[in-house]
Amino acid sequence: MENIAPYLSATSTILGLVFFVGIVWWAWSAHRKTANDESANLPFDLPDEYKKD
Repeated sequence: MENIAPYLSATSTILGLVFFVGIVWWAWSAHRKTANDESANLPFDLPDEYKKD
């Protein structure tokens, strides 16, 4: 069991890196541009909560 521990550690590190790169690639892909623009402007679309009357 001690001989397999480094391989499990390396495998989990590589899988984590692959998932991270995949998520970053998905988030920055061209078909996400409209959703990202809408999300970026969301704070400006909300009504002001602290209006002085």
